[in-house]
Amino acid sequence: MKVVIQRALESSVLVDNKLINKIDRGMVILVGVNVEDTSEDVDYLVRKTLNLRIFDDKNGVMNKSILDVGGEILSISQFTLQASTKDGNRPSYVNAMRGEEAIKLYEEYNKKLNEKVKTYPGVFGAEMKVNITNDGPITIIIDSKNR
Repeated sequence: MKVVIQRALESSVLVDNKLINKIDRGMVILVGVNVEDTSEDVDYLVRKTLNLRIFDDKNGVMNKSILDVGGEILSISQFTLQASTKDGNRPSYVNAMRGEEAIKLYEEYNKKLNEKVKTYPGVFGAEMKVNITNDGPITIIIDSKNR
């Protein structure tokens, strides 16, 4: 699995111009599931996500996790994170897990995050409009295959 984590001041997701979910201070996480991913990848990314120190302490140093600051998470499925651009100019998505399988791992990731931090999903497989007010900007990419 690959996640792109952005520290956010506020964010929202819309489908068909209807508000699905929104958060104030916290993280927006774009989630791409690989064909080789398992629950082990989910557990690794949950641990990394929750303990990632990207929030400022009282001295302005990124020394606090989302657990420390009490933020929220907006989680957005995004199969395009698994794109291969090695050959040609059209991305290949052969590394992206098929939707009916990927949704299980995406939902498992969200459920485990939600046990510790309020986590709001987008709509899996939908055409979404994601509004992110990135704070910093701080953007971190974590791939469970690069441990």
